Amino acid sequence: MIQIIASDMDGTLLNGEMTISKFNADAIKEAQKRGVHFIVSSGRCWYEVKPLLDKFGIKCPMISINGGLVLDENGKTVVSTPVPPSIARQIMARLKRAGLYFEVVTKNGVCSDDKSKRIENFAELLASIQPDTPFKLAVSLASARMELVNIQYVKDYNDILEDPHNPIYKIVAFSQDGPKVLDPLRAEFDANPELVVTSSGERNIEINHVNAQKGIALQRYADSLNIPMDNVMAIGDNNNDVSMLKAAGVSYAMANGTDEVKAIANHLAESNINDGVGKAILTELNRK
Repeated sequence: MIQIIASDMDGTLLNGEMTISKFNADAIKEAQKRGVHFIVSSGRCWYEVKPLLDKFGIKCPMISINGGLVLDENGKTVVSTPVPPSIARQIMARLKRAGLYFEVVTKNGVCSDDKSKRIENFAELLASIQPDTPFKLAVSLASARMELVNIQYVKDYNDILEDPHNPIYKIVAFSQDGPKVLDPLRAEFDANPELVVTSSGERNIEINHVNAQKGIALQRYADSLNIPMDNVMAIGDNNNDVSMLKAAGVSYAMANGTDEVKAIANHLAESNINDGVGKAILTELNRK
């Protein structure tokens, strides 16, 4: 019997318009009504996700920033696993030498030093999630989304590094050349035992502390409720969902997910634009 449902956001719970469909929202509420715990598990931070949940009155805890920061349903920190400042400094220096645009994620939100590149890269994400979306429309949607989330534009990332009250949880690097440029850097950062490298698309890499993983965070959450992982359901679509899908007893890959995710999951959900999350939830709720 499913007692916990964990869902990724981008490419999973969110549809092509980057919002939660009424069908998905109703399925989540039905699960909660039946006593099932629902938790969002995202590479994004609380400030980006909360408005999307609030729109449909969904109140739940959140595994944010790939597991770097876990919060209860009121936004209070439960687990914090940042990247050590000395290592974050080394990562940034290496990315600068490679000439890549990158962003830094703290508990206060996403930090960028270039607004135009921020919009361009978010548009690329939208286009990759929904390939039928024209790029001009993706840029328009990205610009509108930027007005709704807490993006901090800074002149120098060193100011963040020197602030002990604002730890860095994730560094995301982008390249339009994709794996050709990013794979060597992934291997380089992966060689550091204190880091884990994932991605939410082929044109980015996401760098976290090795203990900041969705699967580890989900295990801790289940343990806190004394619920066995066999009774946990996880749904995802991309590389940063792998640890979570491996940890859960019941795992669903989205139809629009990567081949790696589909190979790991034991079920296949419909795509994010066809209410795949809601349908998977109802399937498990009604399973006898």
